[in-house]
Amino acid sequence: MIELVLLAVGAVVGAFLRYSLVSSPVTIVGLPVNVLIVNVIGSFLLGLFSVLAIALNLDAKYTLLFATGFCGSFTTMSSFALETSNLIDSNRFTLVLLNILANVGLSLSAVVGGRALGDFAMERIL
Repeated sequence: MIELVLLAVGAVVGAFLRYSLVSSPVTIVGLPVNVLIVNVIGSFLLGLFSVLAIALNLDAKYTLLFATGFCGSFTTMSSFALETSNLIDSNRFTLVLLNILANVGLSLSAVVGGRALGDFAMERIL
């Protein structure tokens, strides 16, 4: 039962923060960046957590709380897909490509950066 509570708490916090960050659309040269920001931050945090969870030998319950609950609810792949589809529908193909490259490239880079920070921190602590 505690696992479901941890999952729910993480999901509620992640959903609330995502809603807070994407509720007022922000665009740069027509590119919606709210979802991009959320995806990059969530990816960085998940990368960092993945290293810390192993290095600190965290109980699997924390993975439910943070990785599955919080990050799963906070990051917004479905919103990214919808925004990209809307750009396709409006024939803004340059922005489609930019949106895909930015979300995938920066999110992947954020995971790598988070893991690097986690490794660096663990070398200092352990």
